[in-house]
Amino acid sequence: MSIEIRPALAADKASWNQYVQHHTQATPYHNFAWVESVEQAYGHQNTSQIAIIDGEIAGILPVIKMQPPLSGHFYCSLPYCDIGHILADNEEITTTLLAKLQCMKSESGARKIEYRDVDSPTAAKITTDHLQGKKVSMLLTLPETSELLSKGFKSKLRSQIRKSEKNGLTYKTGNSAELLATFYQVFIYNMRKLGSPVHSKQWFDTIRKNYDENIVISIIYTHNTPIGGGIVLRNSDKACIPWASTLAEYNRLAPNMLLYWSLLKEVTDNGAKEFDFGRSTYGEGTFKFKQQWGAQPRALNWHLPGEQHTPSEAPAESGKLRKIVEQTWSRLPVGITVFMGPKIRKHISL
Repeated sequence: MSIEIRPALAADKASWNQYVQHHTQATPYHNFAWVESVEQAYGHQNTSQIAIIDGEIAGILPVIKMQPPLSGHFYCSLPYCDIGHILADNEEITTTLLAKLQCMKSESGARKIEYRDVDSPTAAKITTDHLQGKKVSMLLTLPETSELLSKGFKSKLRSQIRKSEKNGLTYKTGNSAELLATFYQVFIYNMRKLGSPVHSKQWFDTIRKNYDENIVISIIYTHNTPIGGGIVLRNSDKACIPWASTLAEYNRLAPNMLLYWSLLKEVTDNGAKEFDFGRSTYGEGTFKFKQQWGAQPRALNWHLPGEQHTPSEAPAESGKLRKIVEQTWSRLPVGITVFMGPKIRKHISL
């Protein structure tokens, strides 16, 4: 079997996405829209690779060349999300693509590779002790309808959702530019409070354009005031939620419960079979929030042969930069954080 490895070009977008659409281990982040958006919004080079056998795609490696200021470049598969592993027809193709990635590193003089994988779903059951303090994805299997999903919730969870509705909260879902603009206004205030540099508005505009019908935005309102928002991306029958924010001063109204329910309801009734709540540290607060919805942990496995690297050991430049910024960020005026945030955020791969 002869395997040809070559760079993925813009002209490959349709065939790339067709391959992703039918691969059982694909996530919404594997859609060409993600690497396309990174390149368009932040200028990082899309260095993704395709494996070809007999003229057909047999594997893909989504990867971005990152160039932080004052330091050497590195390769990330993938930045700004939890997952970006190779998709391939078999292990031999995966091994060949990994070898290509290592070759790219050595030939270009890159400092390192950040390769974001997950544990195999067929791997032996991992003990709770093994997961303590580790980073995991939280995955929820979805039934045929949102009605069945709701019936499967514990009574306490259903009452929390009802509480938000009794408090007069409402929501609107869609994928319009207006909803995205509203989401961003909530998002920038939440990121400032958390002491975290915010993504640029251009990043979100590019994501919305490139994902098109595969993006869902939900906004939570009290009367006519937006107090929460979230974005879900879809691919085939899988959905993930990369960004969700609510304003802390309205927490008493339980906007977070209605936000997640509105998005779960939307994707379930539109055919999604799995919902990825995103990365959490096993046993901590966000883990427990996601666990109450029925989500189960799947260990993240960020590694490459010869370069062991795990999510609990954040990339050095990301960790150092975050620590410096968080110390002062929440005290800055919002306008400054919106202006400066994207200039910093583009270089933080996590």
